[in-house]
Amino acid sequence: MSRPAAADEPLLPMTREEYRAWAMAQSRGRFERINGIVVAMAPERVSHAIVKARVWRALDQAVASAGLDDCRALPDGVTVEVDDNDYEPDAIVHCGPLNLDGTTANNPLVIVEVLSPNTAKTDRALKLGEYFKLPSLHHYLIVWPDKPQVVHHRRDDAGGGIDNNIITSGVIRLDPPGLAITFEDIYA
Repeated sequence: MSRPAAADEPLLPMTREEYRAWAMAQSRGRFERINGIVVAMAPERVSHAIVKARVWRALDQAVASAGLDDCRALPDGVTVEVDDNDYEPDAIVHCGPLNLDGTTANNPLVIVEVLSPNTAKTDRALKLGEYFKLPSLHHYLIVWPDKPQVVHHRRDDAGGGIDNNIITSGVIRLDPPGLAITFEDIYA
């Protein structure tokens, strides 16, 4: 089996199956697999963790309030697979069947990334295109931890494109599946 390289060794690609087995054996740390290469995620700043928790809590409460019994808000730690990539978003809304013993959300409807200095470029560019390859995805929220701003990328089912809105206050509508969270829920 290939393994992620130490800092001074060349990077070796892993298959998805090798990555899953390797990741399950790690006692700590967070990782993503991008183009087959394992990438360690940097430790989070406190501001990032606070905003990430608020986003998940707002989504979880919105799912409960909407009575969406087949949907779940999931915190980080769940993987989204796109082509030869295994990403770990900061929050997900998944609707439909979900393997509760698994580690992946195969049909995310909403994906949220809270920006960090090390991943901002990837989250705003690469992942934007990658996530929307998933037919189930309708909303991709990019949240700034240190600047009150959310960018809402939404699939335009009628035109086939992606609509983009910068939100600095008020309600953020996520339809489908019929959720609403507020900007103030995130930036209390």
